[in-house]
Amino acid sequence: MPNEHMMALGDYRFSVATAAYRELTRSAEYRWAAQERLGRLPARQYLGPGPETVSLSGVIHPHYRGGLGQLDRMRAEAGRGEPLDLSTGDGTIMGKWVVTRIEETRQVLDADSAPRRIEFRLQLARYGEDQNQTLQQIVFGGG
Repeated sequence: MPNEHMMALGDYRFSVATAAYRELTRSAEYRWAAQERLGRLPARQYLGPGPETVSLSGVIHPHYRGGLGQLDRMRAEAGRGEPLDLSTGDGTIMGKWVVTRIEETRQVLDADSAPRRIEFRLQLARYGEDQNQTLQQIVFGGG
């Protein structure tokens, strides 16, 4: 049976039937320190990976499926204050991420001011997971 969700963030599932994202933007930075040199261009030393972000934007049609509480469930997941596992519908595990921002725009309001269309944008940042060794173990030795 095919997977029913497009992506999972913690316990929240994005799917065509509920909150379908239509655009995913991923950005990664890499840190290089500059060492100034007389009469030459600066030398660069690689310090490691920098911030990595993901932006998801999509549309919810609450009267179709999933109801009005979908963004509240996203906020509840973000409000746990913990890094969340992010994985794609094809099973790719993207690691741990934190929600840094949730935006919503409610459109096509009915007579009760309930939206028939909600556009959303989620901003995620990669959680810097600890390595197996502590800094003290790396500097002073030991396993």
